[in-house]
Amino acid sequence: MSRRSFAPKVVTANHLLEGDVVYLSAADEWVRDLSMAELIDDEAHAQLRLLDAEKQRNVVVGAYLADMAPTGAGPVPVHFREAFRASGPSNRPEHRRAPPAPATPDPIVVPRSDARQTEGAL
Repeated sequence: MSRRSFAPKVVTANHLLEGDVVYLSAADEWVRDLSMAELIDDEAHAQLRLLDAEKQRNVVVGAYLADMAPTGAGPVPVHFREAFRASGPSNRPEHRRAPPAPATPDPIVVPRSDARQTEGAL
């Protein structure tokens, strides 16, 4: 059974307070720009970087390794999910879906007055 070669990766997570997608840079800083992320091409180093990221629970949540392709402009996502995440934060007001329209209330059914009841009441 042959073992797959290690694909280059970046460490990614979500910022704890803002929810933005962030990437771990080579300078141990969380950055929002994927081109500034550290591209890791060694499996052991990638696992160590991931362990470091997981210890930063007061800054990020959900840290994991994401496959990337190296380019001259920095890492580029290989999978659709990562391309979608890299396209920008969806928690910004301008990217949010419109709230659902309020439910249309059922028409109020008013009982018709019975002529016999109203005549006797006067």
